[in-house]
Amino acid sequence: MDAPLSDPLPPAREIPAAFSASLRSWWSVGDKQSAISEERLLRRLPFFRPQNLSSMPNSDSPVIANSSRVDLDSTKRYLNTLSILSTSPSSNAPPPAVVLHGYGAGLGFFYQNFPVLAQWAGRRGSSVYALDWLGMGRSARVPFTVRAKRHDVVGRVTEAESFFVDSLEEWRQKMGLDKMTLIGHSLGAYFSVVYALKYPTRVNKLVLLSPAGVPRDPNCTVPSRELTDSRDTDNSGSAEVATEAMVDEIRAEQMVEKKQESKTRKLLTYLWEEGWSPFQVVRSTLFWGPMLIGKYSSRRFMGLSEEDTRDMHEYILNITLAKGSGEYCISHILAPGAHARLPLVDRISELKIPITFVYGDHDWMDPEGGQQSVENLRQAGNGKGRMYVISHAGHHVYLDNVKAVNDLLVKELDRV
Repeated sequence: MDAPLSDPLPPAREIPAAFSASLRSWWSVGDKQSAISEERLLRRLPFFRPQNLSSMPNSDSPVIANSSRVDLDSTKRYLNTLSILSTSPSSNAPPPAVVLHGYGAGLGFFYQNFPVLAQWAGRRGSSVYALDWLGMGRSARVPFTVRAKRHDVVGRVTEAESFFVDSLEEWRQKMGLDKMTLIGHSLGAYFSVVYALKYPTRVNKLVLLSPAGVPRDPNCTVPSRELTDSRDTDNSGSAEVATEAMVDEIRAEQMVEKKQESKTRKLLTYLWEEGWSPFQVVRSTLFWGPMLIGKYSSRRFMGLSEEDTRDMHEYILNITLAKGSGEYCISHILAPGAHARLPLVDRISELKIPITFVYGDHDWMDPEGGQQSVENLRQAGNGKGRMYVISHAGHHVYLDNVKAVNDLLVKELDRV
């Protein structure tokens, strides 16, 4: 019998339902467990090569993947990176795709999207990367500070944005990439646009999944739904070109949610907007933290298998209870109502590249901002803006309807 390629990983703990189990989970959290929890998700990829691999994987594989820390120029700054590389790179391959997670998340959230993206990379002789933003996920948790005064809105936003987009630019240089297609979710989509505005020659196209910070009007958004929504994973339906009727229907649902928002959810929104990170609140509960995160995990990933739900819970647990850092950007970038202090809808028309907006049909991000952005692009002479609605999906469209989003991502990556 052949020896296993790598040492087996211990299974994830059960999601704690009692204080004693929550206490044991709290004690287990740390860098080592964080790395293990991420690797559990990545080992689902048959082409992933763990660091302790004793032999090469199947040489017939069109791609090979590995995870690493990419050191930046500043001391103790690094970005956690997953690299999916073609084993037969093509000289005329399209630019690599770079997947960028949302607020307080990590690259592991996309574990169900990587197989299809890897197939694209193998077929086109290109590459796919996913990374954790500085101060989030398993990247360096360095101090996050903004020196601009409270009334200096432009200064505050610029400093907060630069913390993220400049580190992405450093990462690009370290990786030796010329141009990239950025696939960003939520706040990661917001930073993708900001990066493209600051470094326009480095971006091939943008795919924005339920992007944050697009519209001016905050009236429809209910930010607490980021923490309280539950969705069944559903791979039926598809990506449809957005129509005005679809946008109106999504906004009508958001208005109903707004009117029914409880005092608890309003408090969560208030704390978030005042700079109190929800992760800071969870960390402050100490031993109860794993139980609180477990309630979120059980609800948010209820459509996954029992094993996948446990693995996602332990992954989220470790990145949530890590030292607070980049998460504190939120009150500088978003104003009350979860709309951007410098909305993208007012800035995006400067871009001349293809830009695709994607929303779930039960999203809490207001799709009107995407619709208006596509129109602003058209009026500025860029007819390469488009917008889709994913059926049976909420804010985490890539998790809620995996197949529809995967099909759309390949379509957009291949689009000339």
